[in-house]
Amino acid sequence: LPEWAGEYTTGEALNKVFETDEEMMKVAVDLSRRNVEENTGGPFGSVIFERLQDGTARIVSVGCNRVVPMNNSGLHGETVAIQIAQAQLGLYSLRSEGGNFELFTSCEPCCMCLGATLWSGVNRIVCAAAKGDASAIGFDEGPVFEQSYDHLERAGVKVARNVLREAAAEVLSNYGKVG
Repeated sequence: LPEWAGEYTTGEALNKVFETDEEMMKVAVDLSRRNVEENTGGPFGSVIFERLQDGTARIVSVGCNRVVPMNNSGLHGETVAIQIAQAQLGLYSLRSEGGNFELFTSCEPCCMCLGATLWSGVNRIVCAAAKGDASAIGFDEGPVFEQSYDHLERAGVKVARNVLREAAAEVLSNYGKVG
């Protein structure tokens, strides 16, 4: 992760409690925006939250797109956040100890990240911008279909889409103009 991303997972940020999907998605969208502003990668940000028994959530890990600066096509925001969460918690699957983890991502995932989401063990994925918002600026998200989301649901991963879509789509659009 870029140095600035530590602001989301250290100090006071560790104690922050989130109550709504919109509050949580603001973090993912902010990561995507900041990644572009800091010139540290593409316009995609993701966060793994742990859902607590009282219904609130806390940040476990964050990820942002690091493909170009790290010369690694696998370093999408979702995969980075998933890998960090699993390593931090010492779990190959975020469900393996009965955990309740959710992935919030600034854009609907590409085919690689959709597969990683399925295998990660998250209980829920929440997306902001739509696949069409990313493809409008030249990103090819690959073979992702409505049936892909149906498959996630059947596998026990709840899906929510279009949460703060407008804000996330604006980050993508701005990146398309300068990126």
